[in-house]
Amino acid sequence: MSKPILSYFDFPGGRGEDCRLALTIAGVDFDDDRINPKTWSDRKATTPHGALPVLTIDGRTLAQSNAILAFIGRHHDLHPTDPWRAAEHEALMEYVEELRYKLSDATVSEPEDAKKTSREAFANGYLKLWASAVESQIKGPFLDGEQINVADIKVAGVVGWFRRGGVDYIDPTYFDAYPKIIALQEGLLADPRVKAWYAA
Repeated sequence: MSKPILSYFDFPGGRGEDCRLALTIAGVDFDDDRINPKTWSDRKATTPHGALPVLTIDGRTLAQSNAILAFIGRHHDLHPTDPWRAAEHEALMEYVEELRYKLSDATVSEPEDAKKTSREAFANGYLKLWASAVESQIKGPFLDGEQINVADIKVAGVVGWFRRGGVDYIDPTYFDAYPKIIALQEGLLADPRVKAWYAA
């Protein structure tokens, strides 16, 4: 098998960063193909769905972050082997995507004052339901106990976005009310492989 190539925008966050971390935790040596957003239009047509991230192995390309994560997980002991439990993890990864879309839909093209109102309503409504549902599925510290899976990486990534203050008008301490989610996210960041990735 050729050295995998993970193509994503040149910043440490988002769906592509989840895939980078999955490969890193799996111990896979990969080419970290970081794309300047200014040159993205030149490459967009070469991707399967006109979107990033894309994983390339042996000349074959795989798009969509959840598909990439599940592929990495299945091949590197980062995804449940039981089909039902694997499907539950995949459902949770879809739930993370739903959160992203709901947040975007709530504020797209709104004036700043309306955006603030929408984000506050989002925090008091959908986000509470989302966080409660995720909290209830975590055994601790990760979804299935001590073992990190790709779904843990996905959850930790989106929660980290909020905690870094990346979402306007939602308090970075919002998830402090959900200790299992906080423990999952902090546990992932404390993993030596993840710490080495960010220290490089």
